[in-house]
Amino acid sequence: MKLNKQLKLVRFPAFVVMFALVLSFFSACKKELPTVVPAEKMKAIYEEVKTPFKYGLIMVPDSNKYKMDCPTVFRKEDKWVMTYIVFDGRGYETWLAESDNLLDWETKGKIMQFTDTTDWDSNQKAGYPSLIDYNWGETPTINQFDGKYWLSYFGGNSQGYEKGLLSLSIGYTEDDPVTVHDWQRIGHPVLSSKDEDARWYDNSTMYKCSVIEDKEKLTGHRFVMYYNARGDSINPDRGAERISMAVSDDMLNWKRFGNEPLVNHHKGISGDAVIQKIGDVYVMFFFRANWPNGKTVVYNSFYCSYDLMHWTEWDGPYLIEPSETYDNLFAHKAYVIKHDGVVYHFYNAVDKLGNRGIALATSKDLGKSSVTFKSTEESEIK
Repeated sequence: MKLNKQLKLVRFPAFVVMFALVLSFFSACKKELPTVVPAEKMKAIYEEVKTPFKYGLIMVPDSNKYKMDCPTVFRKEDKWVMTYIVFDGRGYETWLAESDNLLDWETKGKIMQFTDTTDWDSNQKAGYPSLIDYNWGETPTINQFDGKYWLSYFGGNSQGYEKGLLSLSIGYTEDDPVTVHDWQRIGHPVLSSKDEDARWYDNSTMYKCSVIEDKEKLTGHRFVMYYNARGDSINPDRGAERISMAVSDDMLNWKRFGNEPLVNHHKGISGDAVIQKIGDVYVMFFFRANWPNGKTVVYNSFYCSYDLMHWTEWDGPYLIEPSETYDNLFAHKAYVIKHDGVVYHFYNAVDKLGNRGIALATSKDLGKSSVTFKSTEESEIK
């Protein structure tokens, strides 16, 4: 006996079929980005971002007891704004300054400060504003998400210079980011070396973090955090400091991206990533600190990428290195923008007495700053 098998045809609406075909077409046509930036492109980026003219110090503390660090610069309406962190012996707080011309700065006050509580971040709040426009040559405007301005920060409850467990978290404000007020904090770390999924490269402690919007969703997520972390598979506290990556879709919940750091020189420090986009290339400004054979080598340089995930290191001249009396110990920790045809490279300047302030180098000779350090006695902390 023959069995007649009847096939039932499932009919989909025409628009569903058309949508599936269009989606398939664009998926097939999606261009795979190169993972290595060629040497000629790297050289062109260097020529574009180099700043051979050191203008000098632009922000200094009142004495050697205080350490200024890590500038972040953005534009809000008619004001240039700089946030920076200050160490005063107890820990880090985050401050705000304003300028009309990127050269002359006025301190306004604190936006994250110590809290005499049992909070996990009571003694350390080192903040970095997030979601700043990074298209090279355009105004670096700070942007909102979900009706708020955001910053990432590292915090901790131990007193002292980067002491104890430091973890990463998020702050925000619904008020004007140019005005001095306390930014709110979500109340807990979003990434910590004590997490169950901590990697070998971030299982000791964490430092500076910066967040951008991945507008093309190259990573598959809306927001990307680049962060410094120390760690090691054998002895975490003696590990190198490297740059790693995390992602989020809501600014509140973060997860590590991948199982390896993005920037790894295996010893010393590689840190403080700041992202700009020049044409089709993302540029990561960073600093390197190493002490080979007892010699101190601290400088700013850069990496390049097409996809925010695979980075090519520039192997040519440093962008900034010690050369002046005010930065003859360290010249590092970059924040680089281009405005009205001039490249402004803000960086940390540390002299051999341990004075630590914020300096500026430019692509055009703008003269020399009259600002100088105020301390002539050596500091215990450099």
